[in-house]
Amino acid sequence: MTEMGTPMHYRDATAADLPAVDALFRESFTATFGHLYAPADLAAFLGKFTPASWEEEFATPGLALRVVEDEGGLLGYCKIGPVTLPVEPVAPTIELRQFYLRERGKGSGAAQALMDWAADTARARGAAHMVLSVFVDNHRARRFYERRGFREIGRYEFRVGNHVDDDRLLSLDL
Repeated sequence: MTEMGTPMHYRDATAADLPAVDALFRESFTATFGHLYAPADLAAFLGKFTPASWEEEFATPGLALRVVEDEGGLLGYCKIGPVTLPVEPVAPTIELRQFYLRERGKGSGAAQALMDWAADTARARGAAHMVLSVFVDNHRARRFYERRGFREIGRYEFRVGNHVDDDRLLSLDL
């Protein structure tokens, strides 16, 4: 249930969901981080997320995308797939690539349910670890991941246009 008490529905995404996923990604990323960047840098970053790029990534072998909806539509999503981050896996590893919720979904239990799905799916695929990157000053997300057992394993330079963010690489033993 969301904070308004409406039921939530979880399901695997289809290609038809990609426009809504893109819209939620843009909304969430801009609301959370947009103030950090020059407009040109933010536009350059978001410009890389085209319908074709979403479709190409969605077709990547090993990629899984789970969505949660409520009566207002898409509430959030979680995407896992093969590792693209600069880590040296010592055992089979899956990357948590994106994890976004609309404001109305925060505190609803949706984040925990999506994270459970990500960990369960990774384990079912034989992964021993899950890795992700998170902005150093995204304290809410970092607290969430750390409560789930993620630990810091390094730093990562995340580019938004010409701007370089200081991200942290986190890993979870599955």
